[in-house]
Amino acid sequence: MVRAWYMDNDSTDQRTEHHRNPPKFLTLEELFDVSGVEYFKLNVNSYNSDGVLDKLKTDRGYTYEDEMTCSKECLPNYDQMLKKFFQEHLHTDEEIRFILDGSGYFDVRDKNDEWVRIEVVAGDMIIIPSGIYHRFTLDAKNYIKAKRFFIGEPVWQPYSRPADDMECRQIYLKRLAAGDFKAR
Repeated sequence: MVRAWYMDNDSTDQRTEHHRNPPKFLTLEELFDVSGVEYFKLNVNSYNSDGVLDKLKTDRGYTYEDEMTCSKECLPNYDQMLKKFFQEHLHTDEEIRFILDGSGYFDVRDKNDEWVRIEVVAGDMIIIPSGIYHRFTLDAKNYIKAKRFFIGEPVWQPYSRPADDMECRQIYLKRLAAGDFKAR
């Protein structure tokens, strides 16, 4: 089960939790309310045959997928790439990740511009909305394998903060202000 909590703004060591003491954990509903991040639990042993992932892909229009492994052994320029993933940015499309193996952290900015850390492990699928500031890092295990999904052709372009004038950012902020991201 995914865990999410508010973290301090200290970014000196991206592979540690750096959370408030005591941490303020969020439920999945609270996470969705303050950020629009959606969570799904899938079975890594049966997702190819149980129809759950296929239904999600059809319902959301995901037509492209690939797999990515992030580890020192598998990712060229590992240290450079990890630093790049950890830079605060946004995308014009949703960022969808289904964790097949390993673990890591997605950090997202909430509606008050505070960092929320989302710990993901095998079986977790998160959907980070277009226009939200976020970043990614590995935990101390330094390994994650994930499926990535896209609507149409993949868009890999990150836009570093500040990108507040971008249309996707403005749409995201309007949805957040209007309460479009409320617990279902």
